[in-house]
Amino acid sequence: MARHNVIIRLRDPGQMISYIVAPMILMVVLKPLYVKAVDGGAVQVVTGLLVMFSVFAIAIAGSSILVERHWQTWDRLRQTRASAAEMLLGKIIPIFVVMVVQQSILIVYGCLVIGIPIPKSVGYMALAIAVWAFCLLAIGAALATLARSLGELGVISDVSAITLSSFGGALVPLSIMPGWAQAAAHASPGYWALQMMQAAIRGDGPGVLVPAGVLLGLGIVAGAFAVSRLTKGWGRTRLL
Repeated sequence: MARHNVIIRLRDPGQMISYIVAPMILMVVLKPLYVKAVDGGAVQVVTGLLVMFSVFAIAIAGSSILVERHWQTWDRLRQTRASAAEMLLGKIIPIFVVMVVQQSILIVYGCLVIGIPIPKSVGYMALAIAVWAFCLLAIGAALATLARSLGELGVISDVSAITLSSFGGALVPLSIMPGWAQAAAHASPGYWALQMMQAAIRGDGPGVLVPAGVLLGLGIVAGAFAVSRLTKGWGRTRLL
């Protein structure tokens, strides 16, 4: 299943390419504004847009699962010896690799073009990227078992991406947001992802591990929910 989904991603890479090129352009355009607005503006613009556009990739994870319902093939897959968890892994592993590559490219671009410091610890940076990708994929899988159509999934993903990234400080620096928004930011996965990415660039171990723990916990909960839905026969034509 993983090999099959790799082929699908390679045949239709346009969506992910847009999630790499678009933030690159915005980083260059918005850098002067961020540099003037806050200290460390270059790091803010790179990590903020990285978090924001990686959240948009939830739609890719969700649609790769939801299309099985439209094709009415999920029940066939359930007849195999593979468990729901194994089928879910087969679906999301290729997308996990794609998301890790996306975030890695944006970090390298940020260092070479935008001028952010080279991360002091490659290990912390790799951990931050992997945990964030896992959390997003788990959320995308959970949303796919709730949405009724690809259009509905797209609306949920887009609104969630803008809301979570905005309240998390990815679009507007947290320090210049209203007090109520700063307080609400802690409820957003985007906030923890942004803190984790910035800490990884600084080489701050505790600053990486605490947000990583929060996001890992959220990803496990979302993944368990998705597996539960899939196990109960989500793929059938009627909603559960």
